[in-house]
Amino acid sequence: MSDQMEDGQARFREGTQPVGTSLLRQIATLPTSGARAAEIFALSGETFLAVPQLAYDLPDAPPSMNGGDSDTDLLIFRWDRGAFAPHARLPVPGGEDAEFFMIGDTAFLATASGRKGKGPYEPNVDSVIFRFDGAAWVPFQSVPGFLAKQWKYFSFGGRHFLGFAVGVTVEGLEARNPRQSMILEWDGERFQPFQTLDGPWGYNWTKIEAGDRAFLAYADHTGKSLIFEWKDDAFQPFQRFEGKTGRAFEVLRPDGRLQIALAAIADDTEIYEWNGQRFALVQTLSGPGGREFASIEIGDAYHLVQVNFIEGSPKAPKTDLLSHIYKWSGSAWERIESFETFGATDARFFSAGEATYLVVTNSLTPDVRFRQDSAVYEFLG
Repeated sequence: MSDQMEDGQARFREGTQPVGTSLLRQIATLPTSGARAAEIFALSGETFLAVPQLAYDLPDAPPSMNGGDSDTDLLIFRWDRGAFAPHARLPVPGGEDAEFFMIGDTAFLATASGRKGKGPYEPNVDSVIFRFDGAAWVPFQSVPGFLAKQWKYFSFGGRHFLGFAVGVTVEGLEARNPRQSMILEWDGERFQPFQTLDGPWGYNWTKIEAGDRAFLAYADHTGKSLIFEWKDDAFQPFQRFEGKTGRAFEVLRPDGRLQIALAAIADDTEIYEWNGQRFALVQTLSGPGGREFASIEIGDAYHLVQVNFIEGSPKAPKTDLLSHIYKWSGSAWERIESFETFGATDARFFSAGEATYLVVTNSLTPDVRFRQDSAVYEFLG
């Protein structure tokens, strides 16, 4: 596995100059392969980064973003004296996501597996929720899924839930496991099925609070992305969005407003604002390619990072794209800088000491290979 991990050592760049922007100074690269998410979490007083990996490159195989060896590990890095160092690996085949959360004093890490094998692939895969036993992450519960994409923990009315986004609508793939996205609830011992959605190709969940009302946003690729309202002890459909290829939502609160950003891979990425009745479209940020967001408020400045995944079709994708940084002007989000990414899949801010950092996971090289470094930046905003 050394060809994928370069002997398991992260490669750091000393004194690197800003990479195309005055807001980002790249301080490190992480040797990832098909990285799909960046989950920053604190545990036992330390900061960690979990990175699930979709695939390794197969020798002599033609390039394909849907190929590769998906018998992969999830990587866990530990922040140590200003850098991420390799810390642990977990067997998470076809890794798509990792979600850290606490229930009481117990720490969990829910991982999503999209597939396993080296081709043909098995899309009916159990996704494992790990529990921290005080020394290591141990398997706690397996949940059957069909090309799983994301877990999201949220609580409503003191109750604990996990959203599980799964499914695709690709001809020829047989679903033996549940193929529709679902919500599970903690019963005090395990997570049990609570509600099944109509969503056929799920991607993302986000909790939204508007005064005394609570909502849950769900992004779907082939169905309409929608918002549920938590009402009468159930998630009830509240608002559907036009267009398809939804990838992610992000809650924004510039100047006390309530907004949500909605990324789409083959449509426009947009901003909606709560008007007391519904979320109304107020701005189009960009065209196709949108995958994920990260937002941050420092002092009276609000910034939004939008990372872009691919343009074109999966058979001939363009992966070397510009991702964007926006700043709230007081009335709109203005694009102030762009930076290079390579099949970017996720972005997360975190703080350490007096500095703020941004992790961006890259998943595909320009020639559509999986062994592409992810990046760690100091944010100078």
